[in-house]
Amino acid sequence: MNEFIERYGPFRVWAATVFVLAAAIVAAAVAFPQRVYVDLIWQYYWGPVVADAHGWNCIAWAGGEQVHCNDVGPDAGPTASPGYTFVSYAGYIPTLILFLVGIVLLVRRLHIERYRAGFYALFPFMLFGGALRVVEDANVAAFRDTGDLAIELPWSGFLISPLIYFTVFLVTLAAVVISVWLDRNDYVSGYEYPLAGIGTVLLTVTVGYLGWLAATEPYATFYPLLLLTTLVGATVATAVVWFAIDRFAPEINSGTMFMGFVVIWAHAVDGVANVIGLDWAVAFGHSHNLVPKHPVNEAIVNVTGSMLPATVVDVTGAAWPFLLVKLAAAVVVIWVFNEEVFEESPRYAVLLMITVVAVGLGPGTRDMLRATFGV
Repeated sequence: MNEFIERYGPFRVWAATVFVLAAAIVAAAVAFPQRVYVDLIWQYYWGPVVADAHGWNCIAWAGGEQVHCNDVGPDAGPTASPGYTFVSYAGYIPTLILFLVGIVLLVRRLHIERYRAGFYALFPFMLFGGALRVVEDANVAAFRDTGDLAIELPWSGFLISPLIYFTVFLVTLAAVVISVWLDRNDYVSGYEYPLAGIGTVLLTVTVGYLGWLAATEPYATFYPLLLLTTLVGATVATAVVWFAIDRFAPEINSGTMFMGFVVIWAHAVDGVANVIGLDWAVAFGHSHNLVPKHPVNEAIVNVTGSMLPATVVDVTGAAWPFLLVKLAAAVVVIWVFNEEVFEESPRYAVLLMITVVAVGLGPGTRDMLRATFGV
């Protein structure tokens, strides 16, 4: 095996592996449509996406019509619900690992240096991913209000988790390749500049589209004070934690340096957005507070609500511990990534730091903008 990889190169072997696996899945679905496509691919992978696109909690195959479970009888075939199952995890996790291997090989192949510069250049893409997910939230709101999807399937499916991760990955990959090409051909003084520019343009267009919906459609409304409060609150929380680290335990951030501030801010945005959206959205003009979209914050809200007296929860809300958990987790992460980690393997350390920021900022941006635009 090692000789085979050395002969053809690890990147070619990886690409061939992806092609063979994809071709095998397509061939199996064509050869056994009921067993492979309907009972496996549709029920556990595509069906949940279609249900999520319509805002339904259950969808039935119904001979390929794909309708709400309430509109069919008991013999309508397999059903699916938004979210993940053990079967879907069994497919998504190996796919994720395969993509991560591809990212590492691509970084090697492109001979990308200045890893920290790349970290900051990719920051707009992390915001873009969350904003793009809100476009699909607006799509669900449009269907709920009008009965029609503003963005039809299958295209809207690529804006829904987990497919949106691959969408953002491919867009980012294209931006990285273009930026490195511009750098190699001396059109720019560093690949990070066009990379950050492309990400900023994508983010601006996406948020601009949401703003246009808020201005023209009845199912979306702009709440600027909510957006401002979330950003200010996250920045203040980050500054407090950062000052405490710098004052009492500067060794925690000796490896990440200012990247640590970005990590903390990313998770602070997620924490503050959840606190405001889940407990205080009505104070900014919403007709009702939002509901948790992720199991972790839902569990924290439930535990806090059950442990504290109702009179206390009425004053403090039940989501505030989520912010503390996010801040604590961010501090632990930057403490783990010490100077030794960056000296031994800066490439992998920065890639992992990018992942950590994306895990916080992606959902955080979605929660913040979902509340900001009322979708």
